[in-house]
Amino acid sequence: MPSNKNRELTVPDLVLLSLLAEQPMHGYQANLELERRQVQDWAGVSRPQVYYSLDKLARMGLIRLVGGHGSTLGPERRVLATTAKGRAALAEALEREDWATQRNRPPFLTWMALSWQAQPGVFRRQLQRRAQFLQDHLAREEATLHEVEREVGHPYHEVVWMITLMIEQFRTELHWLDKVSRELDRRAPAQNPAPVQNGAP
Repeated sequence: MPSNKNRELTVPDLVLLSLLAEQPMHGYQANLELERRQVQDWAGVSRPQVYYSLDKLARMGLIRLVGGHGSTLGPERRVLATTAKGRAALAEALEREDWATQRNRPPFLTWMALSWQAQPGVFRRQLQRRAQFLQDHLAREEATLHEVEREVGHPYHEVVWMITLMIEQFRTELHWLDKVSRELDRRAPAQNPAPVQNGAP
């Protein structure tokens, strides 16, 4: 069972542990590599979080300074690597059940639940806006997939699987948006709404 300490490790912490396990690098390099890998699409790690996590992981003994430069370099230029303790903490954190049992709460679904309060015409405009957003991102992911497949040289890699999942999700939602658009003129309130109980919280 994962320790309490490993439950304190945030997503940015784990991303940095994994990245520095691949090869030692300094904070600036780490930021550049995470941008190249489009980390915001799958982990949402900001530039300030990278430096905060590096400091936190160093204090926990999960990463270490590489080389003899010491404190003469700024934090963004100190080359760091994941320690054996850090690799063990990462492996243990990846055993947590919640990685596989959480459900996303997309903002668009929240908007749809509230959309009956919108002004006339807004629903259709938002559907169109969402479809355009998905089409743009679908095109970007398809281009990224081509680049990644060329880089890794085969289709059996976690990044390939990640991108193909996103592509399938975009395609599925676009198909669903098209269906909703075609049915929109038939939109109507619920025929048998559940009664509100007096005194209910």
